[in-house]
Amino acid sequence: MTLQFVHHTRRPELWDRLTTEFAGVVPEYNLHGDINTGFWNRLFTDFPDHQFLLYDTAADTVLGAGRTLPRAWDGTPEGLGTGLDASIEAAFQDHDAGTAPDALCALGIEIAPAHQGRGHSSRLLAHMAAMARAAGLSHVIVPVRPTWKDRYPLVPIDRYAAWTRPDGAPFDPWIRTQVRQGGTIAASVAESSRITGTVAEWEAWTGMAFPDDGRYVFPGGLALLDIDRTHDRGAYWEPCVWITHDVRAAA
Repeated sequence: MTLQFVHHTRRPELWDRLTTEFAGVVPEYNLHGDINTGFWNRLFTDFPDHQFLLYDTAADTVLGAGRTLPRAWDGTPEGLGTGLDASIEAAFQDHDAGTAPDALCALGIEIAPAHQGRGHSSRLLAHMAAMARAAGLSHVIVPVRPTWKDRYPLVPIDRYAAWTRPDGAPFDPWIRTQVRQGGTIAASVAESSRITGTVAEWEAWTGMAFPDDGRYVFPGGLALLDIDRTHDRGAYWEPCVWITHDVRAAA
């Protein structure tokens, strides 16, 4: 195995493999966020150097993907904002206005199903820290989608983020990994990423039927889905936990 980080500017064709090789890594509904329409494709036109893959050159295999954006941040928990959507919007506003960034915001760390459980997510996170240092940025900030939150969709995100194991480590595996790599839990946000669609779209995304108006638990959901059949609309806010990494300290 010969591992290499390959940025989109060098091998854009490798990203075409993610559609099949990374199928199921992210729940289907997460691919239809309201913010995606305006900004997602611009990641590769405006910030191609900030999108990268973990690539096994010997096996010609893509193991993981990392998506990031540089953005301004004042260093306070309040300045992190209300999660993923707001952070993406702020990053592009900063870019369009010529505002100098202070931090690198992680939008996603994904590992192909066949290669999970081998420490690759930690490698991608470490590479983000290296990218931030090389760009003169002080922090990597991560609006984390907790791994096990879908098991507890009725529990408020701030309570969930505070849970610990008997050894004192964070309960959630992904939060725990980041804390072990020097991250600090900075804030919890109940409304981080907005996803809306028709009832039929939500039924297709979740494999469930929603016969009546109301709030539903659904597969992969971190919180409840609001269904309004009268207006043919399903609406969901995905929560997040902000974790900050001071890459100057890591250096």
